[in-house]
Amino acid sequence: MVKLIHTLADHSDDVNCCAFSFSLLATCSLDKTIRLYSLSDFTELPHSPLKFHTYAVHCCCFSPSGHILASCSTDGTTVLWNTENGQTLAVMEQPSGSPVRVCQFSPDSTCLASGAADGTVVLWNAQSYKLYRCGSVKDGSLVACAFSPDGSFFVTGSSCGDLTVWDDKMRCLHSEKAHDLGITCCNFSSQPVSGGEQGLQFFRLASCGQDCQVKIWVVSFTHIFGFELKYKSMLSGHCAPVLACAFSHDGQMLVSGSVDKSVIVYDTNTENILHTLTQHTRYVTACAFAPHTLLLATGSMDKTVNIWQFDLETLCQARSSEGHLKQFTEDWSEEDVSTWLCAQGLKDLVGIFKMNNIDGKELLNLTKESLADDLKIESLGLRSKVLRKIEELRTRVKFLSSEIPDEFICPITRELMKDPVIASDGYSYEKEAMENWIRTKKRTSPMTNLVLPSVVLTPNRTLKMAINRWLETHQK
Repeated sequence: MVKLIHTLADHSDDVNCCAFSFSLLATCSLDKTIRLYSLSDFTELPHSPLKFHTYAVHCCCFSPSGHILASCSTDGTTVLWNTENGQTLAVMEQPSGSPVRVCQFSPDSTCLASGAADGTVVLWNAQSYKLYRCGSVKDGSLVACAFSPDGSFFVTGSSCGDLTVWDDKMRCLHSEKAHDLGITCCNFSSQPVSGGEQGLQFFRLASCGQDCQVKIWVVSFTHIFGFELKYKSMLSGHCAPVLACAFSHDGQMLVSGSVDKSVIVYDTNTENILHTLTQHTRYVTACAFAPHTLLLATGSMDKTVNIWQFDLETLCQARSSEGHLKQFTEDWSEEDVSTWLCAQGLKDLVGIFKMNNIDGKELLNLTKESLADDLKIESLGLRSKVLRKIEELRTRVKFLSSEIPDEFICPITRELMKDPVIASDGYSYEKEAMENWIRTKKRTSPMTNLVLPSVVLTPNRTLKMAINRWLETHQK
């Protein structure tokens, strides 16, 4: 469960951003102020609100230590604040004087990046407060920025939809169109993705945009092997532009906020929706997880910030879901089997399975006789339940060992289609996904990006029969 534990309603205009340190929550607004709250009881600090900016404050972020807060504004400045007393440490003016839309500290606190409406991005020395490097994108305003967890590169997102990757010397490593109608936010998971080769580390990046989509990317970069950005998947759920996204500190959850007024919390391993929160009455513009605590903050154009608390059950659900286990059951360790047992509601059997050294291969070979005679599970009902769950795993193993034909996969969801339809562009899609695509006023083809001559969807019965035959063959 997730519970709304507090609502902050001190801002007099839209909330644009919220950020956590280990002890504080910062919020900023169109009302030109930044407010600071204690996480112990959510009372506002005596030196809050922080006032300097002469126009709307678009973004705020803490340094990794939490001692410094940065804020940026339409007034063309990025301001550094001492969080202990609220004093200004530095005022850094964007060289072009353009409105600053986003700011972000590097993981080691040595640099601060600021991105502006004219497409310029500046790296500031966070100790001397001097300009270090400057660059720019070809088109659009810079509205999003995120440093990789190791600090070796950072990513910016533009209103034209481009993700641009920069190294620590401000050299452009890569740029590609990520969201057709413009990017609104991007965020790295702090936890590396396992499976890197030859010392490579892979990081998970989330981006969201005006196209109503949340996309997941896998990123790697070394000076030896170079840079690589790979699209992984798209998360469904929102029916309007998505304005904010953020990973939890442990990388197990991803949250997004949208113009549809909802907040969605995803399990990043299975990419399933864990929670949909609908308490805001206007667009959700900001979301942030607290480090090392089960708190989430969401900000909105309704002028409020909601504080949510997750219980341990939700955290365990995200951490011990089957998606977090190795894909192939045969590769499971004894610990993986224990995790799987807990996820199936069979926690009482963990000790017995560990005592008998049951790993993935042994698990798949268990029979009703071995459960009764070797593992000494006396309850017939319990043995039957375990066997049913093991049979589900065997089906999954067989299913994963066969490659799904590309023509059976929906181009929008990237999942096996259940109810395929043909659109006027000649391509087949999952019916619900294409209806949602059209409902959000996208009259363009997901495949060609050209205007659809018609929004009529025709059932593709031939394809559906082929998928059903394939399923019957591969799930026996």
